[in-house]
Amino acid sequence: MAKQKKHPTGTIALNKKARHDYFIEHRFEAGLALAGWEVKSLRAGKAQLVDSYVLLKDNEAWLFGAHITPLTTASTHVIADPIRTRKLLLNRKELDRLFGDVQQKGYTCIATALYWSKHLIKCEIALAKGKKAFDKRDTERERDSAREIQRAVRNKGKEE
Repeated sequence: MAKQKKHPTGTIALNKKARHDYFIEHRFEAGLALAGWEVKSLRAGKAQLVDSYVLLKDNEAWLFGAHITPLTTASTHVIADPIRTRKLLLNRKELDRLFGDVQQKGYTCIATALYWSKHLIKCEIALAKGKKAFDKRDTERERDSAREIQRAVRNKGKEE
């Protein structure tokens, strides 16, 4: 019997700063047009999305600022650019929605995660609205209070 290969699973990279800086309104799953050395680097988990964003132009979506570190064992005849612009693969309906919503005041399109979907690499992009400083403080306050409540519930169970 032929041995079946397991597909890689899980998250490759997260953009945690995005949840801190933006209100996430709507999420989309997009494919990525990648080179061979980039796929190998992503298998090794060498990606960062910290300052990445999505630019919409000419009825296409492009991922800017995503850093994929080339492996040292990568091919020598390929010049690897770690922060090159990568094309996002979305269908026409999704692109039209993104274009329409980004033109509204305050909306932007950001990359929130890179992950495996079977044998394919997907990028989760989000339609987001920027947070003000007081919004960020409110979010921190809510998270702290939820943590305190969780701690109290956990400790109450131990006392009995």
